[in-house]
Amino acid sequence: MAHDNLVADFEAYSAWRNNLIQRVSELQRWLSEQDLNDAQTNMRIQHLIDKLRDDKLSIAFVAEFSRGKSELINAIFFAEYKQRVLPSSAGRTTMCPTELLYDPARPNAIQLLPIETRAGDTTTSEYKRYPEEWTTIALDVDSGEAMLAAFQQVGQKKMVPVLEAKKYGLYDEKDPDHQLAVRNGEIEIPCWRHAIINFPHPLLKQGLVILDTPGLNAIGTEPELTLNLLPNAHAILFILAADTGVTKTDIDVWRTHIGRTQGGQRGRIVVLNKIDGLWDALKSEAEIDGEIERQVQTSAELLGIKPSQVFPVSAQKGLVAKINDDEDLLTRTRLTHLERALSEDLIPSKQEIVRDNTHTEMEDLVLATRGILNARRDGVKEQLDELTNLRGKNRDVIEHMLDKISEEKAHFERGMQRFQALRSVFSQQTNVLFGYLGVEGLKSKITHMRAEMDQSKLSSGLTGAMQKFFKEVNANITKSAEQIAEIQAMMAGMYKKFSEEHGLGTVAPPPFSTLKYHKEIARLERSFNEHFNTFGAILTNSQSTLTKKFFETIANRVVYVYEVANRDVENWLKAVMAPMETQVREHQMQLRRRLESVKRIHKATDTLEDRIEELSEIDAGIRHQLSELDTQLRKGYEALSAPMRKSAVKAA
Repeated sequence: MAHDNLVADFEAYSAWRNNLIQRVSELQRWLSEQDLNDAQTNMRIQHLIDKLRDDKLSIAFVAEFSRGKSELINAIFFAEYKQRVLPSSAGRTTMCPTELLYDPARPNAIQLLPIETRAGDTTTSEYKRYPEEWTTIALDVDSGEAMLAAFQQVGQKKMVPVLEAKKYGLYDEKDPDHQLAVRNGEIEIPCWRHAIINFPHPLLKQGLVILDTPGLNAIGTEPELTLNLLPNAHAILFILAADTGVTKTDIDVWRTHIGRTQGGQRGRIVVLNKIDGLWDALKSEAEIDGEIERQVQTSAELLGIKPSQVFPVSAQKGLVAKINDDEDLLTRTRLTHLERALSEDLIPSKQEIVRDNTHTEMEDLVLATRGILNARRDGVKEQLDELTNLRGKNRDVIEHMLDKISEEKAHFERGMQRFQALRSVFSQQTNVLFGYLGVEGLKSKITHMRAEMDQSKLSSGLTGAMQKFFKEVNANITKSAEQIAEIQAMMAGMYKKFSEEHGLGTVAPPPFSTLKYHKEIARLERSFNEHFNTFGAILTNSQSTLTKKFFETIANRVVYVYEVANRDVENWLKAVMAPMETQVREHQMQLRRRLESVKRIHKATDTLEDRIEELSEIDAGIRHQLSELDTQLRKGYEALSAPMRKSAVKAA
């Protein structure tokens, strides 16, 4: 059976990305060999390479229970193992959010976060930093039975007292379904809060991450899914079942957590599973297709989307077809239509983002390097002109030239005093900037506001404190933007002054925008208003529950936004200062070389013609470096624009 479309396209994307990494690495090696990569340049290139290597493509599967979600994952990604990898049976099999990925630095294993951790305020993301808090189960990837047994651990459940379940946010006395589930004062809950499966599947090795989520109850009680994992997924597959149709909970999940995620529906696909239940030997194919089409139309209308976004499939029969190499059955399951849609919607858009980001970074690096080489060549040409003009001149003229260069050097050194003063002011301005974006200060604010919320006796006091929090966070980001603009203006003035006084190249400090941080805070505030700041939420949640949910999710996410902003600003500040430092260093070297050349000729330690010939060779060497730099950039462009090539067809 031919390689699945999605699998083949993802492998092609991975190969394209690996070729891009190779080209950037070649540029890094060439710059090192040519002594052209200072610490800042090397850091930028390494950051680009690391970002490409760590590039992930995440697909989230979301559904209520008994929709065939795990079977769909098996059919799309794991059919080559000729058996079910993820457990799939009637009822609930996925009891906690599960991430399937591959990290070569970690052992093949399943990490399980105990449900008891929900009693505290620490998020799952924070727990990922502490592997000792997780239960680890080794994966024997050579044994299908052992793998299946290990995977089944993810769905473990246990009976606990109702009060304990309530403490974990897993019991609501106002929910009739929860009340019916109580037996002798106990209720069944999942053993685990989150699972991470480190599995050396070929696609996971290439950067695919699969997120398998439980239904509405788990999404509602683990808000980190809503605020972090689902919004950051490149694609979300929302699974319905043809035998149940679109239920009220399906509509709630779609409208609240998926349909408006990221402000649009790109990469959001609805799967109408279990169409094999409509296969009827007493009906014609046309009648069956008509029934499936009516289900598609109805599902699209209820979810408020286009029918083209709904894909009817049979995951179970698709898995069977792939395992048995049954092409006719696979065609009837329509699974390949879904895989093709994922390939066409997901992978090209992901490639476009990576291409644009890499293109911009490579051009900036090459432009900066070309500036260094041109400055060196200008210095060499200036020396050549000076020495050529000395032909046939007497000793007095050479002494005059020596005095002139010495004066230039002294003038530049006086300018260096201003440069050092600038660095001092730059450092002070930087400290002010990081004061606005201080993570420790933000955490202190969160602690203070939590105390205020704990003391508040009214829900309106809670929501007021939360709104005040968002206002203060946005105000700090706005102040940081003003400080950034001040630093940028100061550096632009210094660049201009050095250009006018010493002939250094005119460089505009790179721009920096805080808009993305404002947008992320705005998204979090919208999520707060949708999930917490509603009349229903205030009525159905206790004060402590509202407080806990807020600080488990939104406040921690704001801290993460600040951490990202700090890293971005730090890199920007280095990029602002680096061109100035590089030009100053290059100009100092050129002045020193000019002075040394004339001194050597003055002392008759070198003949004038020998030195002119030496400088001509240096100039030729720089011209060759500029040509090779253009070659490096051209190779980079070729790698960026290269089409993704699918590997040859092979058996699954």
